This record gives sequence, C-alpha cells and structure tokens, in this order.
Amino acid sequence: MSTPNFLLSNGKNMPMVGLGTWRSPPEVITQAVKDAIDIGYRHFDCAHIYGNEAQIGTAIAEKLKEGVVTRDELFITSKLWNTHHKPDLVRTACETSIRNLGVHYLDLYLMHWPMAYKSGDVLYPTCPDTGKAVFEDIDFVDTWKAMENLVDLGLCHAIGVSNFNEQQINRLLSVAKLKPVVLQIECHPYLRQKSLITLCYDNAIAVTAYSSLGSAHTPYEKPGAYPLLKHPVILEIAEKYGRTPAQVLLRYQTQSGIIVIPRSISKHHMYENFKKIWDFGLDNDDLQAIDDLDCNGRFMTMKAAYGHPHHPFELDTAKQMESHNRNV
Repeated sequence: MSTPNFLLSNGKNMPMVGLGTWRSPPEVITQAVKDAIDIGYRHFDCAHIYGNEAQIGTAIAEKLKEGVVTRDELFITSKLWNTHHKPDLVRTACETSIRNLGVHYLDLYLMHWPMAYKSGDVLYPTCPDTGKAVFEDIDFVDTWKAMENLVDLGLCHAIGVSNFNEQQINRLLSVAKLKPVVLQIECHPYLRQKSLITLCYDNAIAVTAYSSLGSAHTPYEKPGAYPLLKHPVILEIAEKYGRTPAQVLLRYQTQSGIIVIPRSISKHHMYENFKKIWDFGLDNDDLQAIDDLDCNGRFMTMKAAYGHPHHPFELDTAKQMESHNRNV
C-alpha cells in the first residue's frame, strides 16, 4: 500500500511518513537516503543544524540522475537555525540549505525554534561561565516576516514552525501574512500535546511528530517508567496485532492524522516503518490505553536555552520536574 498524503493548507501534498535525519552521521546518511528512496520514501526531514544536508543532497542527486524519482515527487523540508534569525540572514540561510541539498527550492522551510541565538556561523554560541547559549534579542515575528518573503521569491513552497507553544502559535497567527502550514513538535504517548494539536487543526495547520518512537538514544531527558518501545502496554498491543512496537507507535500517530518522520539508517527498519503501518488500525480501547500513558514527558527540553524569553516550554518542563520530585 502506498503512503497516504496530507493535504496542506497551501494545496500541496505532504507524505504522512518521512525519513528523519537528525543524528544520522554524514558518513552513512547518503546510503540511507538512497535506500529510502528505493523503498518508496518521498518525504525527507532535514535541517542545517544536523550537519548532513550536503550528504543527503548527494543521495538525492544520484537518484534523480538514475530516474528513480523526479524532483516534483519529493517533499523536502529544511529548517532555519537559531543563529540565523536576524531578518537579513534568513534568505542566505535558506539558500545555503537549498544549495547543500542540491535542489532549486524547498517544499517546506521551518523556523527550527522560536529562540534567537547570537547571530553568526558558530551554531551553538555558548557562554563560557554558564555553559548556556548566548541569546540575541530578535523577535520570532520579525524572523517570520522574512520567511514569508522566501515563498514570494520561490525559494520554498511553504513555511512553518517547529517547537512553538500555543501562545506563540496564536501570536504568529495574529500577525502573519502567510500562516504556518505545519507545526513540527515532539509528540508520542508520553507527550500527547492534545491541546496544541487541536489548536493547529482548528487553524488548518498540519502537525508533524518528531521522536514518535520515544527517542531511545536521546542525550537529553528520559521520561516515563520504561523506554517507550519497551512499555508493557505497547508490547501487549503489538503482540495483539502481530506488529512491532515501532509500527504500533507510528500507526497511533498517523491514525490521528499526524505526520511522522522516524529516523533510521537501517534498510530493514526503514522498510518496516514505511510499508507496514497502513494495513491495520488500532481499536478505540487500544488508542485509549496508549493515550493514558501521557505524563507530559518531554525528551527534548533544550535546557541550554533556559532563560530565553521565547523558550517554548521551560515553564512546562519545570512543572514536570516538580511533579516528578514530589512523587519520588
């Protein structure tokens, strides 16, 4: 069965399963992307900060040259990093990703985070005394207005945001000439984000989930009593349907209309994540059992940016830690 598309508010189709490329080493990502295209993947989630866009571009170029795929069959996302929020840097940042990926345009360009770091080529400007990121006073609304120009210039077909909270989405909607077509957020059974997702759906904003399998190898937080892929509830449901835990977690999202971008460099896992989630559905009792795992458990806390006035979930994370400390 082919992968369904999500019809975006700009009239373009976005495949509901893409290949995530965060933390995929440059030395292996070229082959992984070639394998993914051969399997049938057409949606690739990239970002300048991942440091592997040139290698992804090599794979895309080879498959285009072979005639396996055409550019208009691909959906390529990249992201504006925090050190390029200054409006006069936005176009150059976008063009850098386009050049590295070896394409003429992006299907989607996201503001990676609402926080601006010190402008420049140092991607993680850090204060030596505190170890925290060095901030710059740039309003994400001004950055967004510069991103709107990218669509007018034909550099990208659509723009969106990542890691924004409800207040930030509402503020953007109140001033945007072009509203975001996609919000990419961490989303999995430990962090359902239902209120934020409802806000998006009410405003015709598609939702892409990252860490939908629980981000087992994250260097950041590790919420929940079990790794998500090993949770007894997930294992029991997987056994019931004769599926892997990963397939259950991906179906859980896509069945709710959420786009997923599982990361893998294994051809076998890429195949299973892509081909084996569309010929079954979870019943309501199982959906509820997975819903009940929600503990507001966030893997990606971005603690290095705590204290930034536009940090999207510092307060939520602090409340989560207080609750955890009371219960231990």
